[in-house]
Amino acid sequence: MKKKILVITTFAFVFAAVFISCNSSSEKVTKAEENVEKAKEDLITAKAEYQQEIEDYKIIAANKTAANEQNFTEFNARIEKEKDVVKADYKKKMAELEQKNTDMKKRMADYKEDGKENWEIFKINFNRDMDQLGKSIRDLTGIDED
Repeated sequence: MKKKILVITTFAFVFAAVFISCNSSSEKVTKAEENVEKAKEDLITAKAEYQQEIEDYKIIAANKTAANEQNFTEFNARIEKEKDVVKADYKKKMAELEQKNTDMKKRMADYKEDGKENWEIFKINFNRDMDQLGKSIRDLTGIDED
């Protein structure tokens, strides 16, 4: 009798183990499919956020270059009262700064998505160059940016 109970119990455990392992494989597949779907959704979200960040930054850069252009206009109006020798020197320096500002606008407009890491590098370099341009404008014009 004990032998019969032992055999039945052993058989039950083996059957349960086989049954549980079959269910876990299908559960693993289901879970893996869910993970793939979540990863796809996360990728779409991350890409949309990346593109929005670029668009937002382009607006900020456009505002900075527009502020620079406003400073150029104000300074050009101010130097009209200066002597011709001084005015010519100011105009030459201002033309150089205006060209740099135009180059910065073009550089931003020409930026093509090239991955998050390259975007971060581009932004760092662009910010540095924009800050240097702003400093050069302030040094020449004495006009502080807002």
